[in-house]
Amino acid sequence: MPEQPTLTALSPAKLNLFLHITGRRPDGYHTLQTVFQLLDWGDQMRFRANTSGKISLSIRDLGISEEENLITRAAHMLRNATAEKNCGADIEVDKIIPAGGGLGGGSSNAATTLLALNHLWNLKLSNEALQEMGAKLGADVPVFVAASSAWAEGIGDKLTPIELPASHYLIIKPDCDVSTAKIFSCEQLTRSTSPITLAAFFRGYSRNDCQPIVRDLYPEVDNALNWLDNFGEARLTGTGACVFASFDTRTEAETVKRQLPGQWTGFVVGGVNESPSLSALV
Repeated sequence: MPEQPTLTALSPAKLNLFLHITGRRPDGYHTLQTVFQLLDWGDQMRFRANTSGKISLSIRDLGISEEENLITRAAHMLRNATAEKNCGADIEVDKIIPAGGGLGGGSSNAATTLLALNHLWNLKLSNEALQEMGAKLGADVPVFVAASSAWAEGIGDKLTPIELPASHYLIIKPDCDVSTAKIFSCEQLTRSTSPITLAAFFRGYSRNDCQPIVRDLYPEVDNALNWLDNFGEARLTGTGACVFASFDTRTEAETVKRQLPGQWTGFVVGGVNESPSLSALV
């Protein structure tokens, strides 16, 4: 039996460089503006195609059943969208993106699965079709499928690729997880921020509307923001719990990381405009 094709890809994390909540639709979804910054750091994923029709997943225990995991759901969704019912895959994940941190790890894993298996199974589905599929799995999945840093509007589904300047970030994961549903259901959340332009963002006119709520509800996040503010403007990514600050060089970021209090985990990462996962698909 011939050896089946394999593929190894980095499934990148992301930062929300800002997050404005501009309204709320009748269906309960919030409208927003944000910039998704893709990173050169994330989970390592390995895919081996098979012809058994079975999808197997090897990943450390995240407290999620295999059937509910976005990776497995993405693989089954992709296969069910084709007539090739014998398409199978063995998927392994080295998980380093912390869960519940606002870094998009689960969404990125799902998107990388769609991109990788579309390639390995030779399905030739367009990126637009994969984005539509990904949107059914989660609001952040399409930006990882599109595979570029982006300006996002709507409910996060209207994406415009952008070029961001080279940056290095120190990300801190406080010892807590933040419930996105809890933050978006909070009565005190600002939901009427006026839309801004991309030019205004580049001039620095932005913030994270979720940040004051998260600071009030999660003291560990507040403490991390206060500490990181000593070295640069600290912000929450998404609804958190991770916070970050930007530095001109990796050396500066590493210097600050060495001073990090022991109760927190820190990562020094670089921003990229194109997803590292794309290099695995050529």
